[in-house]
Amino acid sequence: MSVACSILIPAHNEVGYIEPCLAALLASDPTGAAVEVIVMANGCSDDTVGVSRKYTDGFMAKGWALTVLDLTQGSKMGALNAGDAAARHGARIYVDADVVVSQSLIAQLAAVLDDSTPRYASGGPIVQASGSAFTRIYARFWASLPFVTHGVPGFGVFAVNAAARTRWGDFPDIISDDTFVRLSFTPQERHRVPATYTWPMIEGAGPLIRVRRRQDIGVAEVQELFPALWANHDPIPADAPPIWRRALRDPLGFAAFGAVALAVRLPHRKQERWARGR
Repeated sequence: MSVACSILIPAHNEVGYIEPCLAALLASDPTGAAVEVIVMANGCSDDTVGVSRKYTDGFMAKGWALTVLDLTQGSKMGALNAGDAAARHGARIYVDADVVVSQSLIAQLAAVLDDSTPRYASGGPIVQASGSAFTRIYARFWASLPFVTHGVPGFGVFAVNAAARTRWGDFPDIISDDTFVRLSFTPQERHRVPATYTWPMIEGAGPLIRVRRRQDIGVAEVQELFPALWANHDPIPADAPPIWRRALRDPLGFAAFGAVALAVRLPHRKQERWARGR
């Protein structure tokens, strides 16, 4: 039997995204144990709360409880901490509101978390880019990075069991929650299940540069504030194709990737710590 788990979804103005996210969870395979879903709507000026609550009866019929928290402050870390405080189960699966899980992902994660030793888990990300031609080209190359193809990257979805959740208290006020949590575990403690999930990449060169810059700042922030965690980075896999080989296979994608990497490092006006991931 899989472990009972709480699925926590921070959501800020997610109408149009939270619906497919919740519908996919509703279509998920049973885990064999109790499951609750908590949507932490934070600082929303749209109807994220209302559209989320429309799924209550569906989850009740499935045997999963759905709770929607209406939080006034727009803060992802605050939302994560509020969700943790409300969660009834020790095992936690954190899902971004714009992610669509495959049917078997939650059950596979719950099965991996059913262990007394600390375990971190995620699935295989499928990077989605359907609008901007530039983003599609960029995403094609970015999805070939060893960080994405190997190890357990955990962006968009990550899960920990009760023993693992004791590694930290409240989420700290940082940008990159997924980096912080992933590096709180050694590579041996991180598990990648076969099931996948779809993660959307932001559309357009300008927004992409702003988000990538923010993500770089977030990673540097974790490195500065929690230097001991840096030892838990995955080593470069021996079977990962070198970047020059991937560049030869996809020169256009490499050019887009290089252009964004260069633009991120150019002088720029100071931006807010928050920039939407898509």
